[in-house]
Parts: sequence; C-alpha cells; structure tokens
Amino acid sequence: MPSPTASAILDSEFLELRAGLLSTAAHLDRLGRASGSVADDPRMRSVRQAIEVLSKSGPGRAEQIQLIFSRPYEEDWKRKLEIGTR
Repeated sequence: MPSPTASAILDSEFLELRAGLLSTAAHLDRLGRASGSVADDPRMRSVRQAIEVLSKSGPGRAEQIQLIFSRPYEEDWKRKLEIGTR
C-alpha cells in the first residue's frame, strides 16, 4: 500500500495541528500577561528551543524536541533515582 501524500495527511490532521498550535499560543499568552518573569527559567529556555526547532523544515523535529525535554542519559540513573533492583 502506498504511503499517504502530504496533502492527505494535512487533510486528516489539520484540525488537530491547529488546536495544538492554538493551545501553545494560549499558554504563552497567559505567561506573557502574568506578573513576574520566567525568562531565565530553564523550562522556558527549553520551550523557546522547541519553538525554534518547529520553525525549521526537515525531518526529525519530534525527536529533536523530545531530546530538548529529556534528561541526559546517566549510567547510574537507578541509583540517583533510588530505584532498587529485584
């Protein structure tokens, strides 16, 4: 079976894509209207990085954004998170 065309994917996913973008814009608007500043908060730096990734074309954007919001891998993660082995 052939892969769907870009046009077919846009037809089927446009409303969900639009809703996600509107939701993100609303979150950012609420932050912008609130008192105080989160400009130096590491989470906002991650959000800005993710938006920058979205503004570029090409493959791998989902993976890049996932990596922005992920912890770096650490060999001793179980010990650091105090997870015992059975």
